[in-house]
Amino acid sequence: MQFIVIAYDGTDDQALERRLASREIHLEQAKEMFKSGKWLYAAGILDDGGKMVGSMIICDFPSRAELQEEWLNHEPYVIGDVWDRIEINRAQVPPFLMK
Repeated sequence: MQFIVIAYDGTDDQALERRLASREIHLEQAKEMFKSGKWLYAAGILDDGGKMVGSMIICDFPSRAELQEEWLNHEPYVIGDVWDRIEINRAQVPPFLMK
């Protein structure tokens, strides 16, 4: 079951600082999620000035509960209070884009 996760960073003065502090461990976890096939695609969301203000991930988990348990409960950007708001929607990735 695929999902689109759109997560928006906080907008306070320390938001970018928190993102940068958690970035390396977030990227390490992202590599593992890609290797395991749980993340299919991801991108940073940029504002008009090119500053990162959020993230978008297309992922594949058996259920919404497993997405939460296997990933979001351990996500450095969640634990580090980087993401202020998270939207999760079911999605359908076309078969020809799947590995």
